[in-house]
Amino acid sequence: MSMGKLRLGVNIDHVATVRNARGGGTPDPLRAALLAEAAGADGITAHLREDRRHITDPDIKALAEGLTVPLNFEMAATNEMKTIALHHTPNAVCIVPEKREERTTEGGLEVAREENKLAHFIAPLRDAGCRVSIFIAADRLQIKAAARIGAPVIELHTGAYCDAHANGQLQQRNEEFERLRDMAAFAADLGLEVHAGHGLTFDTVKPIAALPEIQELNIGHFLIGEAIFSGLENAILRMRILMDEARANH
Repeated sequence: MSMGKLRLGVNIDHVATVRNARGGGTPDPLRAALLAEAAGADGITAHLREDRRHITDPDIKALAEGLTVPLNFEMAATNEMKTIALHHTPNAVCIVPEKREERTTEGGLEVAREENKLAHFIAPLRDAGCRVSIFIAADRLQIKAAARIGAPVIELHTGAYCDAHANGQLQQRNEEFERLRDMAAFAADLGLEVHAGHGLTFDTVKPIAALPEIQELNIGHFLIGEAIFSGLENAILRMRILMDEARANH
């Protein structure tokens, strides 16, 4: 399979988390997004949660109007979020599961049990010109369901792989990686565009970036955290180098 350039989407949610911890207008998520864009990000991801715990409606408006790279609007499958997405018509929307009590997205969307509902939900978004992706576990059943409902893109949840690495569970990490590798190939064979993300760091990105079927990585929390120590531009540039090295060596 052709190994084209791997796109990097930078999630700026947690710039808003820092801002909201104190209130006021700083740090500004749009400013972070523009810095990420200047540093080589291929797109910007922002998750508007139902409880508005970080990104807010004015943030989405500012991003939609201020970016020159694509905006990937992460959202739960609710009528409120669909209305907002259809108003702004971002380049991409990523449908994710959402629970109010969770700190971050804990797993992939359950597509197989909600096929009919999700098929009807995403149809207007596709008709409006948004590239629709579904955030799912690396699971054959979910991937097949995503294809059946007409989602052109899936994003594979890399959290279990990254958590196993962080916890020193090397066998589990390797098993999770093999699952991601196999399911990326399976999804591509079905004609789906394959993205990946959640929990990726400098230490875990290269094996995922080397998978030829994956066309985009979305990385946020780690880059924003690393920016505290090295600056956002440096963090993104280092991640970009690691991704490109992985692509060049395979």
